[in-house]
Amino acid sequence: MTRLIITGGDVLQGEVRISGAKNAALPILAAALLTEDKVTLTNVPHLNDITTMMELIGGFGVRFLIDEHMGVEMDSKNIHCFTAPYELVKTMRASVLVLGPLLARFGEADVSLPGGCAIGSRPVDLHIMGVEALGAQVTIEDGYIRARVKGRLKGADITIDKVSVTGTENLIMAAVLAEGVTILRNAAREPEVVDLVNFLNQLGAQITGAGTEVITIEGVERLHGGSYRIMPDRIEAGTYLAAAACTRGKVKLKKVAPETMTAILNKFEETGAHLRIDKDTIELDMRGNRPRAIDIDTAPYPEFPTDMQAQVVAMNSIAQGIGKVTETIFENRFMHVYEMQRMGANIKVNGNVAICEGIDYLTGAPVMATDLRASASLVLAGLVAKGTTVVDRIYHIDRGYECIEEKLSLLGAKIRREPY
Repeated sequence: MTRLIITGGDVLQGEVRISGAKNAALPILAAALLTEDKVTLTNVPHLNDITTMMELIGGFGVRFLIDEHMGVEMDSKNIHCFTAPYELVKTMRASVLVLGPLLARFGEADVSLPGGCAIGSRPVDLHIMGVEALGAQVTIEDGYIRARVKGRLKGADITIDKVSVTGTENLIMAAVLAEGVTILRNAAREPEVVDLVNFLNQLGAQITGAGTEVITIEGVERLHGGSYRIMPDRIEAGTYLAAAACTRGKVKLKKVAPETMTAILNKFEETGAHLRIDKDTIELDMRGNRPRAIDIDTAPYPEFPTDMQAQVVAMNSIAQGIGKVTETIFENRFMHVYEMQRMGANIKVNGNVAICEGIDYLTGAPVMATDLRASASLVLAGLVAKGTTVVDRIYHIDRGYECIEEKLSLLGAKIRREPY
C-alpha cells in the first residue's frame, strides 16, 4: 500500500503533457476483440484500469506487444475463452464493455456483474436490454451475465432509456457485426464515444452520427486491422487546470483537445482565469489571484462532466464567494466533501447539492480517497492546505491519473509517494 504526502502552499507553474484518455482507451481495447487482424494503439495511458482491461482480455487469448512509449499491438486471432471473471470485473465497471464485442464476434459471453468506484448505482440493465433487442438470449446466473446468439446478431431500432456512455459503447460494438442496420436513439454524445466510433470506422465499420443523439450502425461481416491514436484525456486536463486555479498559478497543458472541453473551459473563465487556447495547448494564468467560486450542474456531454465535479468542490473550498454544485448523474458522489471538512472546508451537503463558502486556506490532515475523482480532489485540497496532507487509499487515483505526483512535482508541488 502507498499514500501521497503533500506539503501545500506552493504556486504551480510550468508545462505538463496530458496523457491519452482512459475512458476512450478502455472501450477501444475491448473493441479490438472484434477483429482477428492485428491492431496497434498509441497514446495509451499507463494506468491501473488499462492494466486490468489488458489482463482481462489477455485471459481470453489476446496477445500483446508493448513498446517503451506504451504503444500496444494486439492480436485477437486466437481467442479461446469468453468469460470475464469476477476477480477482475469487480475492480472496474468498464469490464462490462467486453460483452458486446464477444457476443458479436463469437456468439457468446459470460461477464461477471461489475464492481468499480462506490459512487452510486450504475445498472447494466440497458446493456442487457440492448443485446436482447439485437437477438441475444440473456440470463443472469451465479452473478454472471450469460449471453448467447445463434449466428449473427440482427440490427434493431433501440431507444436507450437513460443516457449511458458505456451502454452506448457496448451496443455500438455489438451492432458492428450484426446483420442489417441498428439505430441507437438517446445515445451518449461524449467525445470518448466519438473516439471509439472513429476507431471502429478505421477498421471498416459503417457508423454515422457519433456525437449526436442518434447513431446509425450498418452491420458489416468483418473488421480488418489497423492503427489508431487514443484521444487526449479531457478530465486529466481539467484536473491540472483546477490545480493551477487553486494555487493561483500558471500552467500550460500540451497534447490536449480543447474542442472536447468547452463546458469545462467556460467555467474556468468564470473563476477569473485567463485562458489562451491553441490547437492542442491550453494555458491558464490566475495572475496571482484567488479564484472566484462558481456554480455547476453536472450533466451528460456537452454539459459539465460529473468527473470534474469533485475538483470544482476543492477549488470552491478556497475561492472567493459561495459556490453551488449540483450532482445529477450519480447519487453518492459527495463522499470527498466529508474528508475536505476535516481540512476545514466550509461545505454543506443537502441531497444532491453541495454549497461551499470559500475560506482563505485549508489545513493539512490525513484524508482517505473513496473513488477516483474524489482522490484527485483531495490532492488539490492538499496543494492549497497549510501544513501536510496525507492522502490514503491512492490506488483509486492510479486508476485514472498517470504519474500524478511526477507531473505535479514538475509544476512545483511538494508531493511524494511513500509505502506504509
